[in-house]
Amino acid sequence: MIFLLSDTPSVGNNFIAELRDAQIQLDSMRFRKNLERLGELFAYEISKKLSYVETEFETPLGTALVPIIQEHPVLATILRAGLPLHQGLLNFFDKADSAFIAAYRQTTKGGGFVVQKEYVTTPDLNGKIVVVSDPMLATGQSMVLSCKELLDQYQIKQLHIVSVIASSEGVAHVRANLPKAHLWLGAIDEEMTTKAYIVPGLGDAGDLAFGERD
Repeated sequence: MIFLLSDTPSVGNNFIAELRDAQIQLDSMRFRKNLERLGELFAYEISKKLSYVETEFETPLGTALVPIIQEHPVLATILRAGLPLHQGLLNFFDKADSAFIAAYRQTTKGGGFVVQKEYVTTPDLNGKIVVVSDPMLATGQSMVLSCKELLDQYQIKQLHIVSVIASSEGVAHVRANLPKAHLWLGAIDEEMTTKAYIVPGLGDAGDLAFGERD
C-alpha cells in the first residue's frame, strides 16, 4: 500500500512546499518544525489503519464509550535527519516506544557510495507494529538495509515506512525488497543526481535541520 499525501490538497502540501523553498530553508527551526508537522499528519493517517477497542470513560455527568487504539506502534527512525519527523509521529502516538538506527552514506573511490550502519537500539519488536521514518527516500538502500535488519531479528507484525520526499527509483527499490511494507509518502520526484540526491527534492535534510557536517 502506498499513501501519497500530495495526491489530496491539504495543509500538508504547504509544509512540503516550505521544506523545498530555498529561502525558507535558511530558518533551520522552521525546517525542523515543518518536518514535525508532517510527522503528525502521517501519524493521523496511519492511526486510521490501527485496531480500536471501545472503552468506557467516566465524565462528570455520566459515562461515554470511546474507541481507543488497542495497540500503539513502535516508532523507529534513521539518525540524524529523521529526528524531527520522529518527534511529530511521537506527538500523536504519545504512548509509543522508540527505536533508533544510525546509518549513513560513505563515498567510495569511484565516486559512488555504500550505506554504512553503525548501530541499532530498539525495544522488543516481536509481534509489534513498527513505523520507520526518514525524511528522504532516495535510492532506498538505507531504508531497506535498516528494515531488513529489524525483520531479521524480530517477528514484526506490520511494517510502515514514512518519508516526506521519495524518488520513484527509491519507491521501486523498497517495494521490490520489502513487499509487505506500507509506504506513507509526502511526494514522489522522478529524478536523482549522479550522487543520488532527489531532484527537485529539497537538499540534505540532516544538514538543513541540524547544520552541515564536517
